[in-house]
Amino acid sequence: MFSLHAQNFIQILLYSAFAFGIGIVLFPEFIKFIQKYKLTQKIREEAMDGKVANLFKKLHAHKAGTPTMGGAVIVFTVLATVGISRVLAYFGVVDYSLLNRGETYLPLATFACVGVLGIIDDYLNITERSKQKGLSARVKIWTLILFAVLGALWFFFRLGYSSIHIPAIGDFDIGFWYVPLFIFVVVGSANAVNFTDGLDGLAGGLSAVAFAVFGAISYAYGLPILSTFCFLIVATLLAFLWFNVPPASIFMGDAGSLPLGATLGVIAMMTNSFFVWIIVCGVFGIETISVILQLFWKKVFKKKLFLIAPIHHHFEAKGWSETQITMRFWILGGVFGMLGLIVGILGMGKAGIL
Repeated sequence: MFSLHAQNFIQILLYSAFAFGIGIVLFPEFIKFIQKYKLTQKIREEAMDGKVANLFKKLHAHKAGTPTMGGAVIVFTVLATVGISRVLAYFGVVDYSLLNRGETYLPLATFACVGVLGIIDDYLNITERSKQKGLSARVKIWTLILFAVLGALWFFFRLGYSSIHIPAIGDFDIGFWYVPLFIFVVVGSANAVNFTDGLDGLAGGLSAVAFAVFGAISYAYGLPILSTFCFLIVATLLAFLWFNVPPASIFMGDAGSLPLGATLGVIAMMTNSFFVWIIVCGVFGIETISVILQLFWKKVFKKKLFLIAPIHHHFEAKGWSETQITMRFWILGGVFGMLGLIVGILGMGKAGIL
């Protein structure tokens, strides 16, 4: 007989392998579908400040016509695998279903709901059925805030979450301040991954690292089903990266970046890992800060701080190849991920259950 840990690891491997297999099969068919109906990438013509994005168009003109909305396959693959796990568990083929009230209902609902938001945005963008090419920034941000508010209130009032854990020190009750913190993490995480999704393989690789770290942390906290869910997303992202590495055959789009970021934020709050989240998402944070600084510099000093933001485009404009930027950012993401994992595991104290 296998030990409990061995059984959990086997099921993590089986579910991950299954999701990877589904992705490898579905992505080529989805690419053909997108090409057939010409649902391909449109190059952004306006910068975040509303001015013409001449430099961005120059750097990325060659990507026009590339299939996008790859995030829709990521969302479908994850949801389908969770659904199949429910059937297998019902017939006793596997020990547990990934559809679990205590561990996966909230991240799964976030993944599905924000995924729909991203798919709608991508569809409106590529079909040019709205003047601003996709949902307006205001609509997206307020919809994300609405989801985050609902989640925050559920965590605070229904589940009784009100404290944050400082690694190696302990838990501190922050009362109702937990609600705005939760909103900040979920909305901030969704936008950070969205900002980072600008080069082939960049957001997908960094997201895979982040979810792998939180998969390990979830398991250490005694949440094997949530851990399996995290590694299921990692496997799906690896299948996506098979077709997204330079030169990309398909892009993720908001259909992938928004739900991945929002779900990552929810999982960080579920595992009481706010400070670990800051470390693990270091590259995402740098990307977001570069955007904020760029807007601030333009507003206050009437000039640019970077040639173009987010910062990965700045390095692109400086002459770095797309592959160089992606690989170097992956290296940084790996370093932040290892640091976050070390801090998260060693700093959890008695909260961890290994």
